[in-house]
Amino acid sequence: MTATEPACFRFVQLDVPGRLGLDDGRYLVRPAGDPDEEETVLVVQTTGAPAGRPPRRQRRPRQVEPGEGVDEVPVTRLTVIPARTLTADEAGRELEALRRDSGATEDAISEALRDANRVVRAHRIATQDPHDHEIGRLAPIAVRVGIGTGTELADGVWSDAIQVASPERRRRRVDALRPQERLAELLSGREQIDVCETLLLRARADIDIGRPREAALQLAQGLDALLAELPDRAGPGQEEDLAALRERREPVRATAESALHREPSEDQAAQLAETLAICERVLRRRQALRE
Repeated sequence: MTATEPACFRFVQLDVPGRLGLDDGRYLVRPAGDPDEEETVLVVQTTGAPAGRPPRRQRRPRQVEPGEGVDEVPVTRLTVIPARTLTADEAGRELEALRRDSGATEDAISEALRDANRVVRAHRIATQDPHDHEIGRLAPIAVRVGIGTGTELADGVWSDAIQVASPERRRRRVDALRPQERLAELLSGREQIDVCETLLLRARADIDIGRPREAALQLAQGLDALLAELPDRAGPGQEEDLAALRERREPVRATAESALHREPSEDQAAQLAETLAICERVLRRRQALRE
């Protein structure tokens, strides 16, 4: 890179419907406890509605007429920029490689989501808002991966970029209907939501976002709940998985105990992910057996 050549950066841009509570601006994300990991800049811009804070709430309810239109829905644009400088040629080659490799592109998007969710999580803790939530892969209405100079990216534009489609695959109609069937059963009171289902969903979110300490604590409780709630209701063909989960119970508890004081090791994190996958398989199979 010459002295006159502007530095280039790779970015992932996520357009998320609604407001996330974050003020527009730039946020520097420094990973705690890992000096070798890159810093990341997150640029937050609100589009589709006046930027900045939402308007002040009205003191009194106002009359509305039937058919009155809804207010314009804002979109929060998150541009995640790893602070690794590249030459224009290097950046172009990286983008071309991502253009050809959908798996690598999804990895880059997953990493960007983890960085964005670090900011969302920090905001939730700072504001003590228990209802703020992380951004999932299917939440953005548009995802772009590209390259640009620092000046360009600060303004929400770029030198070159690709738009990435949602990874959700087309499903057969019978598969697509199953969640609706379960929803109907739950809402009618014919089925209950088990405690393990809620705890294991939280553990999955923690693992996907890269929070192994929280995942260990959630999984330990979720596994205990699953083994207490499901043995008589798991359905046939589950014996091997349930036996495997009983064997993993103590190691998971030990990892959760150590997670109170330190991050799990890579091996421990891998074991947590494997155990959670077995739990999820048991729950999926139980649902399939009801069909």
